[in-house]
Amino acid sequence: MSCCRIFLAGYLLLWPALLVAQTNKPAAPSEWERTVDLAKKEARVVVSVPTSAELRKEFDGGFQKAFPAIELELNVARGAGNINKIVEEQSAGVRNVDLHIGGTTSIVTGLLAQNLLDPVMPTMLLAEVKDPKQWWGGHIWADNAKKYIYSFNAYITETIWYNSTLVKPGEISSWDSLLDPKWKGKIAILDPRTPGSGESNWAFLLKIKGEPFLARLAAQEMMVGRNLRQLGEAVARGKSAVSIGVSYYTYLPFIKAGLPVKSISTLKEGYYAGSGSGNLVVLKNAAHPNAAKVFVNWLLSKEGQSAATKALGQPTRRFDIDTKWTKEYGHPAAKDFLTPEKFDELENSSEEVIVNYRKPAMALAEKLFR
Repeated sequence: MSCCRIFLAGYLLLWPALLVAQTNKPAAPSEWERTVDLAKKEARVVVSVPTSAELRKEFDGGFQKAFPAIELELNVARGAGNINKIVEEQSAGVRNVDLHIGGTTSIVTGLLAQNLLDPVMPTMLLAEVKDPKQWWGGHIWADNAKKYIYSFNAYITETIWYNSTLVKPGEISSWDSLLDPKWKGKIAILDPRTPGSGESNWAFLLKIKGEPFLARLAAQEMMVGRNLRQLGEAVARGKSAVSIGVSYYTYLPFIKAGLPVKSISTLKEGYYAGSGSGNLVVLKNAAHPNAAKVFVNWLLSKEGQSAATKALGQPTRRFDIDTKWTKEYGHPAAKDFLTPEKFDELENSSEEVIVNYRKPAMALAEKLFR
């Protein structure tokens, strides 16, 4: 009995020390910490991105400062160029690119069609990234399966600009206004037969106005071109009264020069909405899977989205980032001006729209603009 008492007394004396030892035991590293450690060993991540000196500057500065042990290599090219290169490399068994950021058309027709993508959600590790409440509209996916193409941007594209000395306020209040005979020979349009905003706008018009409208519009003897500057200059200098598909960035030099160009911000039917270049995909069997995860979480964090929005002038869907200023650039943020339901009605960049409208729209444009 006395031995038991002695043992019990001794145990009680040791209990505080045992408790402290348990409390001070190092916590197991989190999945994020383990991923960062493995990423440092991989030492590199390769991301293909749109052509933008500002984007390179923001990504290089932001990501490299946060993760100096991981080299960020950016492959810069127009969307289709990057996609074609990735498809060729994958076909040859070369896995160089880990992630791609860009417009949806080339992703859907290239990478998705070739089954070269892994789901994005498993790479989203940080709470601020994977919590749908951080994002306007929750998690938005451009692909039908809702897992391969993550859209982090959402905005309206104002695509009609005009010469204010040739067009009076209120003269163009809907897309139907452009069918007025007085605009015949006075409309400049970005060629809808080429991928990009010209194609996007044409597909949107097919979706909301139908083929007869497009046939009547094509009969307006429009100036059809692929050189944005030439189209913008035609309106700025009065050769054309109105342009379709030419953006703020093209008109900026003319605005600074004091030439009379303005955008029409409100139309009866509205403009198309979408994600622009703000779409992220993960390449299947990435060479640097952990470094890719680290970049995904940085990109979709508040810091990364601030950098992307600033560089592209295309507004993020994150609630905690101010995007009201992007309206000045002809890209009003969906979260500032639309409900998610209205966005779904106007969106023009999903796999469903690309298949059902963009391909038929391109075929129609080829027929009408021979």
